[in-house]
Amino acid sequence: MDKYLQKLKNLDAYPKINEDFYSRTLSGGVITLVSAVVMLFLFFSEFRLYLYTVTESKLLVDTSRGEKLHINFDVTFPAIPCSILSLDAMDISGEQHLDIKHDIVKKRIDSHGNVIEARQDGIGAPKIERPLQRHGGRLEHNEQYCGSCFGAESSDDDCCNTCEEVREAYRKKGWAMTNMDLIDQCKREGFFQKVKDEEGEGCNIHGSLEVNKVAGNFHFAPGKSFHQSNIFMNDLLSFQKDNYNISHKINKVTLGKSFPGLVNPLDGVQWVQETPHGMYQYFIKVVPTIYTDSRGRTIHSNQYSVTEHFKSSEFGFQSIPGVFFIYDISPIKVTLKEEHVPVLHFMTHICAIIGGIFTIAGIVDSSIYYGQKAVKKKMEIGKFG
Repeated sequence: MDKYLQKLKNLDAYPKINEDFYSRTLSGGVITLVSAVVMLFLFFSEFRLYLYTVTESKLLVDTSRGEKLHINFDVTFPAIPCSILSLDAMDISGEQHLDIKHDIVKKRIDSHGNVIEARQDGIGAPKIERPLQRHGGRLEHNEQYCGSCFGAESSDDDCCNTCEEVREAYRKKGWAMTNMDLIDQCKREGFFQKVKDEEGEGCNIHGSLEVNKVAGNFHFAPGKSFHQSNIFMNDLLSFQKDNYNISHKINKVTLGKSFPGLVNPLDGVQWVQETPHGMYQYFIKVVPTIYTDSRGRTIHSNQYSVTEHFKSSEFGFQSIPGVFFIYDISPIKVTLKEEHVPVLHFMTHICAIIGGIFTIAGIVDSSIYYGQKAVKKKMEIGKFG
């Protein structure tokens, strides 16, 4: 036991001067050992804080103008065929993009969710074989084909050579195509056969949009949208008897580039329709965000919050069935800056830890040493107690 006590005594970092030599004590060894443990604990705690990045946030008024909002989406409709599903976007500035096909990919899926076919939307439009003229005759000599728009022509020179052009002409007029089976172009392109072939299928649609950074909406709906008495309708009224099932699952909706810590509330959201068809709406509040990492790289993106609402057609509500994402831009911008603790602060804290503990331990050790010495002296002269 004396051997271990002697080793502990040799750990005394505060030797006492007794005339011409140092005196190491047991209490000094204990205090030194405890001080070393506390120093190591505080050092590693401080080192961990030094390695950890701190993100500081600030709120600023967003004064930017003329910017674009980049939207990425991936949505699955298990009960709407790809052949009739369309994407539209519009904003309060009056800009409209109907039946968007650029940067859009549609995947036909079966009732079990398996992919049947994936295709870039708008690619590979069918070619009309043996086209007919407006008057119903065959093309002769160098005569160019000019298909009828079936009453939707703006002038006598207008031509509708494809089913898509006929639908577009009707949309511009604000008319619904109630007798598509009578339209020669649609019959020749096999539009009805395509819809029939995809009956019972669903569709996964994913891609990206670039819109003005102002309030607006983008939505997925069966058929093409058009205005009629300030109400949005679609051009496939002949299929309305099917009561479109707009059940859907949102795999992803992001509004800008991703950055560490970003949470997109719509990712993974699923909704199943249980009532007659209607309009399902997501109201999105977009908060512009600037993220700067510890290396000084800046990412301009957006965060958002969302609320949901469903308008059923059974209460007399008349509009196109579909899924609407209605977004509004917050006037407040958030800046997030990732920072490390500066090296000089880290070194200062380490020196403060070592110096502080060393000083406090010295005071405690001196108090104990001189206290014991005073008690021992009093005991020798018989004055203690």
